[in-house]
Amino acid sequence: MGETVFCPNCGHLDVSKYTNNKPVADFYCKNCKEDYELKSKKNSFGPKIVDGAYRTMLERLTGSNNPNLFLLNYGIYNLEITNFLVIPKHFFVPGIIEERRPLAPTARRAGWIGCNILLSDILQAGKIFYVRNQKVEPKERVLAEWKKTLFLREEKEVLARGWLLDVMRCIEKLGKHEFKLEDMYVFEDELGYLHPANRHIKEKIRQQLQVLRDKGYLDFVSPGHYRLS
Repeated sequence: MGETVFCPNCGHLDVSKYTNNKPVADFYCKNCKEDYELKSKKNSFGPKIVDGAYRTMLERLTGSNNPNLFLLNYGIYNLEITNFLVIPKHFFVPGIIEERRPLAPTARRAGWIGCNILLSDILQAGKIFYVRNQKVEPKERVLAEWKKTLFLREEKEVLARGWLLDVMRCIEKLGKHEFKLEDMYVFEDELGYLHPANRHIKEKIRQQLQVLRDKGYLDFVSPGHYRLS
C-alpha cells in the first residue's frame, strides 16, 4: 500500500505499514508522521462501521492519538478497488460513535462493549476519495479537499469542534453553493436538540458562520449572504 498511496496531508508517497502492531493505527506517513487506520470490505460500506471498544474510542477522540481512517471496498470476484477514501481524524466526534450492547454473559468477553462508527453521520466534506466508483481522483483534488478542513484541528475542544461540524452539516443539507442567514435559521430546532445546554441557537449559528468565514470555508458575499469557498 505504501508504494501506491500518497499521504493526503503532505502528498508524499511515504505511507508505510507499522512493523509492530500498534493499538490505534495500521499505517503512517514517514514524512509528516500522520497515522492511518485501515478498514476494508467487499462491496460498499453500509451506514455503520464496526469498530473496537466504546470507551477506548471515546478516549481516543479526546486525546491526540486518534488516527485518520482509510476505507477500502472492492469487488467480490475481481478484487478490483471500487472505492478508496480517507476520513480525516478531525471529523471524529462523540456524536458519530454509537455504543453497542454489552456482550452476553455467556460470551468469552462477557460484558465487553464495542462501538460503531456512524458513517452516514460524517459530512461529505469529510469523505475524501482517492478512488470513486473505480475512477481515480486527481491527486491535486485529494490534497485540496484535505487542506480545506484542516482548520478543524485548531479546535482542540471536542464540543466546540462538534458545533462547527453540526453547522457545516446544516450547510450541506441546504444543498446550495450560496445561502442566506435565514436559510440557516431553519435548523434552529435541530441544533437546539443536539446542543440542549445552549439557549441562544441563532446567535451561535451566526458565530459559527463567522468562524467558517474566517477560516476560508465560506466567503462573505454581503450582510447575511454566504458562499461556499
